[in-house]
Amino acid sequence: MKAFVYTEIQASVPFAQAPWKDINKALKQQPGILNKTWLSGVDDLSVGGFYTFDSVENAQKFVTEYFPSEARSLGVPQRTLIFDAVTVEEASKDMDSIHFGAKNKQQPGAYVYTEVQLSALPFDNAPWRDINPVLKQQPGILAKTWLSGLHTGTPGGLYAFDTIENAKNFAINYFPQEAKQLNAAFTTRVFDASIVEEASREMNSPFYE
Repeated sequence: MKAFVYTEIQASVPFAQAPWKDINKALKQQPGILNKTWLSGVDDLSVGGFYTFDSVENAQKFVTEYFPSEARSLGVPQRTLIFDAVTVEEASKDMDSIHFGAKNKQQPGAYVYTEVQLSALPFDNAPWRDINPVLKQQPGILAKTWLSGLHTGTPGGLYAFDTIENAKNFAINYFPQEAKQLNAAFTTRVFDASIVEEASREMNSPFYE
């Protein structure tokens, strides 16, 4: 595992109506995909995914070739981001990241995606050693996979939470304070983990093993 990819399309689609079965078949043919966790936005019903890849090169090919064609076929704008999976291993293991071998404490009820408009290169310059102990005290948090933007060093994370309520509380109340301390703009997104279980299991998501 060398890279993570985050995707999201600008469309509001109840997940049950999303063509995930057809998309999964196509995804399984793409070079280097190790697994995918589907994402379904809370309240806005956006559709996306969090992928792991065997190499940065295959991740780059995916975001420049396959995914734009998928979004084009659906007639919607899209967002893709690549993250360096190697540099965040220590920080992620400290947060019980499923992507780095930790066992599920319980099946998640929600995911939170965060991104902070900073450049932390190398990643060890990010204050993760100070942040992790605080994160572990947040209600309902199960795990975090740290993210570090390829080329940019943009820090962020994909978090698993026990409930949507705790995930929303984290995204709306806690995280803005963390970003304020860093004096940085930020993004938070909350996703329903339960509704994507079947689609994610089919793509070997580590959250549902």
